[in-house]
Amino acid sequence: MQNNYCIIMAGGIGSRFWPVSKTECPKQFIDILGTGKSFIRSTFERFLPVVPPQNFLVVTNAMYKDLVLRHLPELNERQVLCEPMRRNTAPCIAYAAYHILSKTADANIVVAPADHLVTNETEFQRIITAGFNFVSQPENSNALLTIGIKPSRPETGYGYIQTPDAGCPNGQVTKVASFTEKPNLEKATQFLQNGRYLWNSGIFIWTLQGILNALNTHIPQITAVFDTGKNIFGSADEQAFINQNFGSCPDISIDYGVMEKSPHTYTIPADFGWSDIGTWGSLFVHAAKDNANNAVKGNAMLVNTQNSVVNVENGVEAIVQGLDQCLVAFSGNSLIVCRLADEQKIKEWVAQLNAKKQ
Repeated sequence: MQNNYCIIMAGGIGSRFWPVSKTECPKQFIDILGTGKSFIRSTFERFLPVVPPQNFLVVTNAMYKDLVLRHLPELNERQVLCEPMRRNTAPCIAYAAYHILSKTADANIVVAPADHLVTNETEFQRIITAGFNFVSQPENSNALLTIGIKPSRPETGYGYIQTPDAGCPNGQVTKVASFTEKPNLEKATQFLQNGRYLWNSGIFIWTLQGILNALNTHIPQITAVFDTGKNIFGSADEQAFINQNFGSCPDISIDYGVMEKSPHTYTIPADFGWSDIGTWGSLFVHAAKDNANNAVKGNAMLVNTQNSVVNVENGVEAIVQGLDQCLVAFSGNSLIVCRLADEQKIKEWVAQLNAKKQ
């Protein structure tokens, strides 16, 4: 366990959860589900049984460093890696990998977003442990393992992993046949019926040398940037080096840049009550409901309203009447009322609103 590391990616701004999630305090630092814990706090606690606290790294935007330390007081400042700008997941993961390399060349690493939901944490920890055991075997040192989730519906918001055979047991590692980006409903329905497809959770497990080799092979533009400061990582000059050079990395995801190109990709099927709570609609699926199938948070009275999400901040009173399958969210000085079916447009609408203000 002492060689196990966890990289938590916490740099997003969560614009699809506007107005509750805003740039100054995005969703990973908010208790959107009403559990009493923020997403990042829940993620940290979920990994603690399999990763020692000193082996956690959080990669985030520089503006969120204090927020991370406030939510995770067990960490010290050196465990919060600050990106000067957003460059997608491949540079984020490379940054953390080079930081770990300054401490040890022998590490097993799990990478996870800060804002996922897991309801069966015991099963989650069993799967993560099985993944660590797999990549730690010498013959699997270059393996790139992604957690695949057994699909329960034809979801169009997730990427998919194709496995060689249908019915692979949970926890049994298998090769990846192919990756598919977010499909349309027809294709997602075919994937569900086929039995060989899993949701791509975006949770990865590999060795330090395995991911460094893969990055060097498939995105050498990134390793070339970090190699120039290889002896600086872990020192007092690391942040200055990152501030000066991070922007030279290409803006590319680890999925597109490495996983879809590598011949060493594996998956481990799992079912631990996972969801990428990326939208109000996904929150609606998992939130507690009232008798009219409404997910309500805050002091709101609903009249002739059903199948809706109503989220108002503390200190606000609201009356909502006559809505069906809608979203009402109020925070600070911002309000949104829209149909849940149109929530994918929220990010676009927020951009238009900000442009109008300017």
